[in-house]
Amino acid sequence: MLKFGIIGFGFMGQTHAKTIETLDYAELLAVCDTNALQFKEASDPILTFLKADELLAVPEINTVIIAVPNHLHLEMVKKAAEAGKDIICEKPAAMNAAEFSEMMQITQAANVRFTIHHQRRWDKDFCIAKEIYQSQTLGKIFTVKNSLYGFNGNMHDWHIYPEFGGGMLYDWGVHLIDQMLTMLSPSRLTSVYADVQNVINKNVDDYFSIMLRFDNGVTGQVELGTYMLSEKEHWFERHWFIGGNKGSAVIDGFDPQGAITRTSELLQSVSGKVTMTPAGPTRSFGPPPEGRIISEPLPKVHVNHEMFFDNYYCFVQGEEELAVKPNQIFFLMKVLDAIRVSAETKQAVALA
Repeated sequence: MLKFGIIGFGFMGQTHAKTIETLDYAELLAVCDTNALQFKEASDPILTFLKADELLAVPEINTVIIAVPNHLHLEMVKKAAEAGKDIICEKPAAMNAAEFSEMMQITQAANVRFTIHHQRRWDKDFCIAKEIYQSQTLGKIFTVKNSLYGFNGNMHDWHIYPEFGGGMLYDWGVHLIDQMLTMLSPSRLTSVYADVQNVINKNVDDYFSIMLRFDNGVTGQVELGTYMLSEKEHWFERHWFIGGNKGSAVIDGFDPQGAITRTSELLQSVSGKVTMTPAGPTRSFGPPPEGRIISEPLPKVHVNHEMFFDNYYCFVQGEEELAVKPNQIFFLMKVLDAIRVSAETKQAVALA
């Protein structure tokens, strides 16, 4: 039985509490937050503490979820490891790769289990995209695009403070990049080029466009903006485009819509006939002839975020390999560091 304590009982801490209630192999024993008002969301008879040390002193707790602001992760990992507790830390795991390396050393020395809550590896849209990519149904893939757009513009709570690890790169960006790395594994990321901007928010990033080059020839593109507007249906949700030499796939929305699209044939030679379009004559573009475009349904997947905890429990039981490994997250943090450097220098950054 996993017996949890949660350090940090804001939005994510409360989300974890609700998830734990649904797991028959887990029990929530205690929560901790510096703001006692948060405890009104805690269910009886859960213990409540204002200090992490008090929660960590509860002997029955064997696993701690760290859900405090990003800049406090290292401090809380140290405390939990010293108390002999296994650790699930919220993302982003650390403020940079060097800090996460220290976390790895601390948890290894204390001989405690350590993973990061990357539940979006079980997002439905991502799992469909990964299934399409790994099935090779589109032939040789040349590009994978992953984007997310919003209309609110402004960040919220502690996410507006850069010293706390605020901004969209460390909020959603860490998920989008982790998904890209996971999907294209075992191909190696060789370089990144990034444009990171503060569009609406003065102090933290709220837009980024990132190009990821892999050693198998695939170019990954990740774009997010909190203020990118359109009237298109599902615009303010997730978007995937996967392009290969045997077709393309479009996946839109958190409850994904879309299709795999192919052509009935490829043009063997350009005829002398010119296609007229509103933009003028063209031979390569314009509307396709009837029957040329063929659509297929997206593959079905059955996933949910609770599967992160299912995997972790099976790992503890010795039945499965840990899905979110610390060495994977260390490389992810190195990629985030490289993105920051690329955005500042306006140069591509190579990854060893």
